[in-house]
Amino acid sequence: MFRLYKKLSVRDWILLIVLAGLTVLQVYCTMTLVDFIQKIIQSITYLNYHNNPALISENLAALVAQGGWQAVLDAAAGHPELNIDMAMLSAVANAAVGDVWYNGGMMLLIALATAATQTLVGLIAAFIASGHAARLRSAVYAKVDSFSIAEREKFSTPSLITRTTNDVQQVMLANILMLRMAFAAPVTAIWAILKIQAASTQLTVATIVAVVVLVVFLMALLLVVMPKFKAMQKLIDKLNCVARENLTGIRVIRAYNAEDYQQGKFEKANESITRAQLFTGRVMSLMSPVMILIMNGVSLAIYWLGASLINKGDTDYATIAAFMQLASQIIMAFMMLMMMFVLMPRAQVSANRINEVLNTPLSVKDPETEKERTEVGTVEFKNVSFGYNGSSEMVIKNVSFRAEKGQTVAFIGSTGSGKSTLINLVPRFFDATDGEVLVDGVNVKDLKQSTLRSLIGYVPQKGLLFSGTVKSNIAFGTDGLSDEKVVRAAKIAEADEFVSKMENGYDSEIAQGGKNVSGGQKQRLSIARAVAVDPEIFIFDDSFSALDYKTDKKVRENLKEVEATKLIIAQRIGTILDADQIIVLDSGKVVGCAKHEELLRTCDVYREIALSQLSKEELGL
Repeated sequence: MFRLYKKLSVRDWILLIVLAGLTVLQVYCTMTLVDFIQKIIQSITYLNYHNNPALISENLAALVAQGGWQAVLDAAAGHPELNIDMAMLSAVANAAVGDVWYNGGMMLLIALATAATQTLVGLIAAFIASGHAARLRSAVYAKVDSFSIAEREKFSTPSLITRTTNDVQQVMLANILMLRMAFAAPVTAIWAILKIQAASTQLTVATIVAVVVLVVFLMALLLVVMPKFKAMQKLIDKLNCVARENLTGIRVIRAYNAEDYQQGKFEKANESITRAQLFTGRVMSLMSPVMILIMNGVSLAIYWLGASLINKGDTDYATIAAFMQLASQIIMAFMMLMMMFVLMPRAQVSANRINEVLNTPLSVKDPETEKERTEVGTVEFKNVSFGYNGSSEMVIKNVSFRAEKGQTVAFIGSTGSGKSTLINLVPRFFDATDGEVLVDGVNVKDLKQSTLRSLIGYVPQKGLLFSGTVKSNIAFGTDGLSDEKVVRAAKIAEADEFVSKMENGYDSEIAQGGKNVSGGQKQRLSIARAVAVDPEIFIFDDSFSALDYKTDKKVRENLKEVEATKLIIAQRIGTILDADQIIVLDSGKVVGCAKHEELLRTCDVYREIALSQLSKEELGL
């Protein structure tokens, strides 16, 4: 957890020093308040004796009645052999109501100062902890944003969400607790112990015994609940995962009448986390009664022993009352420390999970020096092979081809043949295991990711839109795009027609994920988004699948007007008939690379795919 404190700013460190000073001031005020409690009790006692000397003895009352308190002081000073406590006698003789008012006023001032310092400590602790949490969330988000697909597959999406939100929240709460207690508790304990030792050895021993019992109990508590705290965050991950599945897959769930099945999965995850929370709650519920029992036991011991000491004349009630306050401060200090240690395990688990994300090495990194591009709009694969981490089998095997500027290169093959994986190597969503992927004559590993991706217009297989307007989605990632360019991109993607019919046109709202538009409309807006960045290279990952044949043909004809290299993954033969090259993949290997007519003659895999969609007459066979 302490590794996360690297995220503290200079201002935070300055505030920590201020907080330490305020904490010392707070403890000083608390200890001074104890002194004034003792003094006001003594002042009230002395004033009572002053007004009623008979409470001390009948003889003393008679002497005061005869000659006043000064006569008594003079007489006592003349007889040292009587061993009269002159300090106490003088305090009683000089007692006045003003002493009570003075000590009471000081107590009020010190109590207000204590409250003020505690408030400032709480505010500063919250400010530091919340600022630190904000920076942690930003750091985790930025790190996740820099992950390649390989790193994202290591962590599930629900887990990453939990780490960015709930785990950071746990660390923030622990930090507030630590900043308020970690320094105050030991300072209070040490200060109170130093003051308490001077009062009475017997009473000090009773307090130490209570502290030892408290520490042993809380350590046992810690050992019992720590494993459950460690499991808690993983159970939250699981619950989030099930909830996310239910929400995103609601249509399929309802279509198959699987509500009860999914409800069972959710209940199972919910029950697991509930059991863990109930266990920790029940164990932690023992803390409060045991604390009260120990504190009441200490009070009983102090008053019992204190009464005996008062009867012997070894101390007075004011000292016992002050001792009681100090003993309470010591026990409270140790209780705060142990509570912090009990609550820290869950925060430590969360901190470890955050550090796991922050310390994950990136498999796709920018080069220290970017190479100069020597070509424009070219893509070349040289003996490229690729295998996922942890798998010995290559998904892509020894693939080579070259796409010249303005050419259309299509990829086709059966499901699982490696088409999407191959195309994802161009924008470096993955890095090739062997061989080279070149864009504009430079290995993609020698280009910064921002530079490489600025050359590419990427349209994913699933049309993904973001909450906002039609215009903001088309201009996504392109600052200051004019309305004319937005409309032009929409027209090329054949989206202008349906956008114009929307209530607010290009200012119409798009729901999160594009839920308020159809699949085909989402794909057309996704294509428009790619066109809007005016790229050198287009990547279409089966991006025409939701379009009808007529719209598919129009979009492809419009794209011919755009001077850019086009890499197209398609399942429909009709989409790729006019491609300059068609690369046929089978189990990750290239089994054919030519134009449509030649592949019909030379490639059995391509011919089989073609005949499954079109008749021999349509294919000209």
